[in-house]
Amino acid sequence: MPFYIVAAGSNIDAEKHIYQALEQLKKLDEQVNIATLLRTKPVGFTEQADFINTAFSFTCSLNATDLEVQLKNIESQLGRVRTNNKNGPRTIDLDIVKIDQDIVDDDYHLYDFVKNSVDELVAKHNKSK
Repeated sequence: MPFYIVAAGSNIDAEKHIYQALEQLKKLDEQVNIATLLRTKPVGFTEQADFINTAFSFTCSLNATDLEVQLKNIESQLGRVRTNNKNGPRTIDLDIVKIDQDIVDDDYHLYDFVKNSVDELVAKHNKSK
């Protein structure tokens, strides 16, 4: 089964939505790991609340396309409203960053908070092998 790392961010009832996303992901893998929660300043559109960012790691039988659909469903269930402002406020944002050994999202290279969360979970995963 593929090993995934999914970046997560929220700035509307952030901790609540992060943990609700975690509970939803546990339906795919009860052994989901979560990285340290990081408070970050907004990027792009700065006139909004700070974000809480983290990442989740897990294995599941879904391929990346089906997992992406599942992540969008979780975002919708948790009240995510998509607007023209890609950097606007959100209840939850979930993006696949790593599949097995491959980085599949440029945010890993662009944002330290994504890289730090992913690297924390990779280290944890490698220790558990």
